[in-house]
Amino acid sequence: MNGFELAFIALGLSFDAFAVSIASGATMKRLHLPNALKMAFFFGAFQAFMPVLGWLAGRGLKDLISGVDHWIAFGLLLFVGGKMIYESFELKKEEECESKKTCPFNTGALTVLAVATSIDALAVGLTFSLLSVSILVPVLLIGLVTFLMSAAGVKIGSAGGHFFESKMELAGGAVLILIGLKILAEHLGYF
Repeated sequence: MNGFELAFIALGLSFDAFAVSIASGATMKRLHLPNALKMAFFFGAFQAFMPVLGWLAGRGLKDLISGVDHWIAFGLLLFVGGKMIYESFELKKEEECESKKTCPFNTGALTVLAVATSIDALAVGLTFSLLSVSILVPVLLIGLVTFLMSAAGVKIGSAGGHFFESKMELAGGAVLILIGLKILAEHLGYF
């Protein structure tokens, strides 16, 4: 897996956190930098930690599934990407049901949001292990990109921007599906 693909995976994974950051930023009357940095740190740290867990789990399973690892990698990326695309259309409905009294910048709420937005990264970490990708560089890149996208999302949200939320989720899902298709095509000998 080359640096270009890793960058797109990091960007694709960060879109969930970006969308949540926009919605969270919209709850503020004006931007509070400590809140933006706290959210960016939580999201970046969880997005970096979850692939490590997936990678470790995959290392234990590698011998058992080495003959079909490319199909599993494709399936995982298709599932994660499809889920992101589906959620991009469901975002508005969820927003209408949310209580306005919940502060997304509280540590408890942030922890729940960070776990929820990083579950996809667990599956990607498993994919990395199946493809024998070293984990250090992807984890650092995923964490950094998510940190930057989350901080930017809070800023955009505080400025009144809900326009990008669902579109970023949709784009992130499409990117992950395309990378999954490329992995499958390479292993089947089409590239």
